[in-house]
Amino acid sequence: MRTSTITRRTAETDIRLQLDLDGTGKSDIDTGCGFLNHMLTLFAKHGRFDLSVKCVGDIDVDDHHTVEDIGICLGAAFAEALGDMGGIVRYGSTILPMDEALILTAVDISGRCYLGYGLDIPTQKIGSFDTELAQEFWLGFVRKANVALHFRQLAGTNSHHIVEGAFKSAARSLRAACAIDPSLNGEIPSTKGIL
Repeated sequence: MRTSTITRRTAETDIRLQLDLDGTGKSDIDTGCGFLNHMLTLFAKHGRFDLSVKCVGDIDVDDHHTVEDIGICLGAAFAEALGDMGGIVRYGSTILPMDEALILTAVDISGRCYLGYGLDIPTQKIGSFDTELAQEFWLGFVRKANVALHFRQLAGTNSHHIVEGAFKSAARSLRAACAIDPSLNGEIPSTKGIL
């Protein structure tokens, strides 16, 4: 079973996150931040990951600590659930249309963290959500997951569509990269023999 449970408690957040990489897209999300709840629900559905997140954070200050710390926990859960990464495809990419927005994501489960964030989000807010926090979420994720993840906005002017398209596209790319390739017979997909 490629599953993980992560608990993280700081002076700013208290998080419990459960992830099943081989799920059906079920989710139970309660972050205290409505827009992030929606993005994580979409992420689980489009990645076919089972995901449960419960967070109590200092959202009376702002959403920053909650968003960043959940990204950290999700990245840690991916790393733990993947284990030694034997037999995984390793690479995944998706071009996803979201109405007028067109988002490309590509991921390498490489053991090295990098975020290429080429999104131009035209507004500072989507409802009460600060759009700059989307980048903070993905930074936290890649640092703990040890993956290289690239986002490119090929088209789009609607902030909601851009961010939503990015979460959906990233989920599909990660699903492809995490998939088991039966032809590898559990082999690590690297000439180094380790990721």
